Amino acid sequence: MTWVLASTSPRRKQLFAQAGFSIAHFSFEQVSPDIDETPFEDESAADYVVRLALEKAQAGLVLAAPFTHAKVLGSDTSVVLNGKILGKPNDAADAKQILQQLSGHTHQVMTGVAVTDGIRSFTRLCVTDVTFCDISDADIEAYIATQEPMDKAGAYGIQALGGCFVESINGSYSAVVGLPLVETRQLMQLMAKA
Repeated sequence: MTWVLASTSPRRKQLFAQAGFSIAHFSFEQVSPDIDETPFEDESAADYVVRLALEKAQAGLVLAAPFTHAKVLGSDTSVVLNGKILGKPNDAADAKQILQQLSGHTHQVMTGVAVTDGIRSFTRLCVTDVTFCDISDADIEAYIATQEPMDKAGAYGIQALGGCFVESINGSYSAVVGLPLVETRQLMQLMAKA
């Protein structure tokens, strides 16, 4: 059996390694699936992230064909404000607009996780409330100048400079980073028993 992470994100790689700490001789391969991430019309944010996580796991399974008895884990994280998904910014102006919307408000970070072996598939959804302090335009511009927001959902990374804006969280910190440890371990245990 080979575990495979359907992501090349360094953050997810580190978290997946943590999630497998109690599995004897745990190691895993990584693949980089390419899927269409366009939301369906009238699809809720929760359904969207779980669907993408499963599609990433399924696409990863195809890429994992060279590995013996692959069990593939996929994940997707979205930042959601008032039911609207805030994706990765298109440019600096978009990043500024997203951060201005988050400033002084509570949003949800929704992370879907899925695992499949081609016969069985299991999914989990983790929702974390994140409250931002009020952020000045000068601080937003200084943050954008670091380039950190440009490849992140919701235009921030909690594990780095973006954490300076997080007043509080209610839920899973690791899910906000990109992979909820408790839910990931539950899925790995389910798949091991299946």
